[in-house]
Amino acid sequence: MLIREATAGDWPHIWPFWHRIVAAGETYAWDPDTSEEDARALWMSPAKRVYVTEDDTGTVVASAYVTPNYGGPAARIANAGFMVDPDRAGRGAGRALAEYVLDAARADGYRGMVFNAVVETNPAVGLWTSLGFTILGTVPDAFDHPRYGRVGLHIMHRALWDPLS
Repeated sequence: MLIREATAGDWPHIWPFWHRIVAAGETYAWDPDTSEEDARALWMSPAKRVYVTEDDTGTVVASAYVTPNYGGPAARIANAGFMVDPDRAGRGAGRALAEYVLDAARADGYRGMVFNAVVETNPAVGLWTSLGFTILGTVPDAFDHPRYGRVGLHIMHRALWDPLS
């Protein structure tokens, strides 16, 4: 797998799985009817560093972004979003991309990463906890899941620096 920074030409390859994932309404707190234009603005914003993962054939199978979660004196806490093509899930692309992005965020000077709204039924919760994220809290009944009804949204955090160094 090749992981690299995305270019504008990658969007047509990201959009099909981005749309499929958001339209399913199970893992992102974004409008399932988000237009392609609005989706591109959300994902590919100039304020974000965007990455893609390519498989051995050069097909884009996953994407992620990193951006400051806060501004001003708190701008060294990152936020990120990750999506893996559902047809390619379970093959290690998400974990590889997550490890790469965590390293890149650390290299960019971020001291921590926070996820503001991880749907508690999202299978990625297991990935995030295995990579050292902790659940700081859960907003109960905050997400209308199409299969499970109202579920909570986790706020998750991981330090990206060693406080003892």
